[in-house]
Amino acid sequence: MEQHFDFNNELSGKITLVTGGTKGAGKAIAERLVKAGATVIITARNAPEKSNERTHFISADLSRPEGTQKVVEEVLATFGGLDILVNNLGGSETKAGGFAALSEEEWIHSLQTNLLAPVRLDRGFLPQMIKQRSGVIIHIASIQGRLPLYDSTLPYAAAKAGLINYSKALSNEVAPKGVRVLTVSPGWINTTASKAMMERIAKSSNVTLEEATQSVMDGLGGIPIGRPAQPKDIAEFVGFLVSPRASYLTGTEYVIDGGTIPTI
Repeated sequence: MEQHFDFNNELSGKITLVTGGTKGAGKAIAERLVKAGATVIITARNAPEKSNERTHFISADLSRPEGTQKVVEEVLATFGGLDILVNNLGGSETKAGGFAALSEEEWIHSLQTNLLAPVRLDRGFLPQMIKQRSGVIIHIASIQGRLPLYDSTLPYAAAKAGLINYSKALSNEVAPKGVRVLTVSPGWINTTASKAMMERIAKSSNVTLEEATQSVMDGLGGIPIGRPAQPKDIAEFVGFLVSPRASYLTGTEYVIDGGTIPTI
């Protein structure tokens, strides 16, 4: 039987959570899911600069176990369950300089934020998804899981590689139980966070912002399409993956990098 989709209302009745949903790609993803008719919850440490009555905000530090527990408990108590989880939170705050420049605390913080936060949220929401035999989990990883930049983002790259592997294993476990798990690995996204990272690298390496940017571009091998991704590029694809139109997709990593990774 042929299915007909209303793209503007295809997520009506769905409860969704987007972590790191106040800025950059997370904000764009949240806005895209609102347009599709979903009830959207966003979480971050700080409230969005502009309030949006179409989203529900939960303040939490997801790099700490108590932060993820707070979000799980509040979502389940307020909304009764969750249909879609977009683990978008991530980022690197470590300085340049390679392995010798990194402290134990910097490693732990990066692993907590980029790997363990999504693991804990999955663990919190999966029992209810499995019980209802439906749900979608998206892990936003990075091409650095395959193409690490050792000089500037070593812990971040290691954490994202772990997230990609974990996501595949999880999908194999829960797909028979009705839950789809997918990974999206963007390349360079043009956000305020990426600009801040360039400024941090420039300062720690004692080079200009342009030189720092070029060094990262060189490390990536360039972007054949000629520009970084915009947040809406990621959001539009995530909007498709969580929709009924993608009901047969699970266990796959999708790379959105403008052709950066030099593989076929």
